[in-house]
Amino acid sequence: MSDRSLIHLAAGLLLSGAVSIPARAQSPENVAVVINDASPASVRIGEYYVRKRAVPADNVIRIKTATDEELSRVAFEATIERPIAAAITRAGLQDRILYLVLTKGVPLRVTGTPGLQGTVASVDSELTLLYRRLTGAAPHPPMGTVDNPYYLGDGSVKEAQRFTHRAHDIFLVSRLDAFTVEDALGLIDRGIEPLDAGRIVLDQRARPADALGDRWLAQAAANLRDLGFATRVVLEDTPGSVRGARPVLGYYSWGSNDPSNRQRTFKMGFVPGALAATYASTDARTFREPPKGWVPGMPWGKGGSYQASVHTLVGDLIREGATGVAGHVAEPYFQSTVRPQILFPAYLTGFNLIEAFYLAIPHLSWQTVVIGDPLCAPFARPTLTRADIEDPVDPQTEMPGLFGGRRLEAAQRAAKDAAPAAVQFLLLAETRTARGDAAGTRQALEQSTALAPTLAGAQLQLALLYDQAKEYERAAERYRVLLEAYPDNAVVLNNLAYVLAERLNAPAEAKPLAERASALAPDDPNVIDTRAWIEHLLGNHGDAAKLIAKAAAAAPGNAELRLHAAFIYAAMKNGPAAAEELEAALKIDPDLARRDDVRELRTRIGGKGV
Repeated sequence: MSDRSLIHLAAGLLLSGAVSIPARAQSPENVAVVINDASPASVRIGEYYVRKRAVPADNVIRIKTATDEELSRVAFEATIERPIAAAITRAGLQDRILYLVLTKGVPLRVTGTPGLQGTVASVDSELTLLYRRLTGAAPHPPMGTVDNPYYLGDGSVKEAQRFTHRAHDIFLVSRLDAFTVEDALGLIDRGIEPLDAGRIVLDQRARPADALGDRWLAQAAANLRDLGFATRVVLEDTPGSVRGARPVLGYYSWGSNDPSNRQRTFKMGFVPGALAATYASTDARTFREPPKGWVPGMPWGKGGSYQASVHTLVGDLIREGATGVAGHVAEPYFQSTVRPQILFPAYLTGFNLIEAFYLAIPHLSWQTVVIGDPLCAPFARPTLTRADIEDPVDPQTEMPGLFGGRRLEAAQRAAKDAAPAAVQFLLLAETRTARGDAAGTRQALEQSTALAPTLAGAQLQLALLYDQAKEYERAAERYRVLLEAYPDNAVVLNNLAYVLAERLNAPAEAKPLAERASALAPDDPNVIDTRAWIEHLLGNHGDAAKLIAKAAAAAPGNAELRLHAAFIYAAMKNGPAAAEELEAALKIDPDLARRDDVRELRTRIGGKGV
């Protein structure tokens, strides 16, 4: 350690008068807490945080998803992303919610391919783009990174702005996670009562001396000094490492990539509110506690590998007392790591925990996770008012003002030449659907289609509503209007064919429409199912069976399709196949058992056979 660092460290040990101060971050109404009801740990941690921070009831989002640390992208979208989107939309909180807080027990990683253009990513980082996806903006492919619009880059922290949706169409996402539930609860307690005293320890590897990461650490020290925090800086610029420093408000090192840091504890005297991070590639790959004898950085095959990596784990920094940490669930590559020269200057000048981290994170839809209470803010700064954060609700769409403007812009682009008022009514229907207002949705769609008869989204939704209301002629009428405008649209052809065959008892009229749909979308299981059902209604059960087998193989999780298969096999006197398909349908959707036709089928194939 250099003489200069020794002097700084000694001065740090003399700091006194550290006091607990109230957090002056954004309000709990700007936080949505995501609880996985399938995980007792998630429930306990989430409910504890909600209670301690007085998070409003509408901001508590309960989902049911896997409890493993990783899941497929399809499962992520179905069991995490869409339920969170629905809850936020239902409550009309798109603009008011700034921060999503996940809890231990919510999966950590979306599986995928490795590499710079890979598809593996943290659940947290994918969810940052949820606001953008809700607006209907052009989707980002799952490969590679997405630039973080809140990233400060080479800008001055003096010019950085508090986070709102006025300028940024993303959410900031953190999680309350650790090796154990008790560790996570301690993390919450420390975040609620942070201290504004302590040193920023920046531990360079110094081999080679000109490494980019070391330059960033040196720049962090320089930036802090320029802001008047010179006495708070400990820059370790030798091959050695800092041990036993206290009090510590910030820590950044190479983790186990530095040979002198290949251990699990650094004996840092972290104060409540302290932030920490490392340059280690996979330091947030798991929050399962490793065995006591494990040492990070040991060579592969010699006891160093844990959960498919030898790198440091940020769970150890939390166990040691850090309040906020950032890490990576997979290889982020150096250009995507958290920038210390932004992180600590932002935090010490009044940005809260989550703002400080995201100002320093270059990329989204990637590998980073931020751990900690987003509202943690040791340094006083005025809280933004609700008027600073959001605009009034747009009366035309009944959407929050900022979000509604973005959503309208995207919808208008998609609708091309449709009258703006028609698009506004379509979005009004979207809002009312989210609130469960069926009558209001129908009214808005009728107004939209009156202004723009060929607006496909409005007509399709209205046809479905008429179908649900058993107004089948009106549903067919809507599909016919669309078919005239879009004669080669497989969805319109398929839906009209099904309404004619199933609802209006006209399978012969429906058959050519279904065949046209099949020619346009030959592998679509819904289209194949419609053709199979029409053949069944026409008495062509052998043809129907061939088609429904193909459809069921393509969509085995579709309950209605599997039920159709059961009816078709029953008509062919194939009781065992019918019973198998019926059992599969009821396993997917147990509510089907309430239907009269299903009860009759069960009696027929389960009681006396066929």
